[in-house]
Amino acid sequence: MSTNLPYIPTPGVLPKILNKICEATVPESFNADFLGTKLGFPGGNQRAFISWAKKCTFLNSDGTPTQLYKDFRNPNYRGTAMAEALKKGYSEIYVRNEYAQDLSRAELTKVVSEITGSPHDNSTVKVIVGTYIFAKEFADFETKKENVAVKEEQIKQERTLPDDSTKTIKKLNLGLSYTINLVLPKTDDPAIYSAIFKSLKENLLDD
Repeated sequence: MSTNLPYIPTPGVLPKILNKICEATVPESFNADFLGTKLGFPGGNQRAFISWAKKCTFLNSDGTPTQLYKDFRNPNYRGTAMAEALKKGYSEIYVRNEYAQDLSRAELTKVVSEITGSPHDNSTVKVIVGTYIFAKEFADFETKKENVAVKEEQIKQERTLPDDSTKTIKKLNLGLSYTINLVLPKTDDPAIYSAIFKSLKENLLDD
């Protein structure tokens, strides 16, 4: 039987561990003590998560968290990180079908059975399929990681206000209007009126 397909003997615990990882801080080394003491999963079957995480490249061979592990903790990158992890951990499945995430449970079981050489109702085949399906609940195979990064940058730029208050006012494009009440002096000299209107034009009416 192929041992390259990662699994946890009790697949249902996988989402619980993954959710706890999102809540906890990143450890220097993800080992049995961290899993049992910090995350609250001390059982022997649950320790199989460490092997699963290494094969899916969430952890390095020495147990140190990878960048993919850190990306998974980030809500913005969680889906794309899990999609990448599954493609790496279950690469044998993706070699046979690049859209393995779209397979039904029965279709996925058939592929796993072919890879392992075991019957579809074999216990290990069942837990491999179950582990993959539970992990897939966190995955986003449609969004590209670079698209998430671009969106984050756009949000940052929108939140940044210009330092120049004049530019801010211009950007708002406020439509202001005003009324001038002008009391003209009594005079028979048209030059006085010309001077008054010229001054108005130069100082108030021009942009």
